[in-house]
Amino acid sequence: MSNQTAPQMVDPHSPQRHRRLVILSVLGTAIPVTLLTGCSPEPVSFKSTDVTDAEFARKYEIPDHLGKTRTLDDFKGKIVVMFFGFTQCPDVCPTSMATLSEVKQLLGPQGDKLQVLFVTVDPERDTPDVLKAYMGNFDASFLALRPDSQEQLVGLAKEFKIYYKKVDGRTATSYTMDHSAGKYIFDTAGRVRLFSKYGSEAKVIAADIETLLKNQ
Repeated sequence: MSNQTAPQMVDPHSPQRHRRLVILSVLGTAIPVTLLTGCSPEPVSFKSTDVTDAEFARKYEIPDHLGKTRTLDDFKGKIVVMFFGFTQCPDVCPTSMATLSEVKQLLGPQGDKLQVLFVTVDPERDTPDVLKAYMGNFDASFLALRPDSQEQLVGLAKEFKIYYKKVDGRTATSYTMDHSAGKYIFDTAGRVRLFSKYGSEAKVIAADIETLLKNQ
């Protein structure tokens, strides 16, 4: 599997603090006092790669495994974690999905504010029924998205800057798929905020999600 890092982004500038010197007269004595003006909260830090203000991963319109067309607007108010893969993936995909299931458990009561989206890069074999059963192996609340044409899949890969490639097997149906293995994390307003690389521990992802929820 290809484990790509997030595309290079220009980090947002940290807010600057401006100081001015004020002379206060107390009992005839001049006292210099430094005041802070225009102060802003300290920048929020994450363990995952911060891709806030990225000019990609902004939109999609794809059917889920239940037949309902989904967009980012459907999940406003929730943290969305989006992962690209395929159900016959032998290792990366089930490991990543199991990790996200653990993330939801670690979030406790806030787990209801998490929506995991599994986007198949193998719609030919990943039928709605197959995807439904696959989601059931991890968490019934997880949704699978299935592009309904190769053209839609190509456009989606371009929008989200993900890689996928069909690798032929011994037979026409035994092929496998190389694909990007990272996860995109969106805040409750539907904006892409973080890129979590493959292999990140559940506690790390959960901590970043908690930070997003605190600063929404």
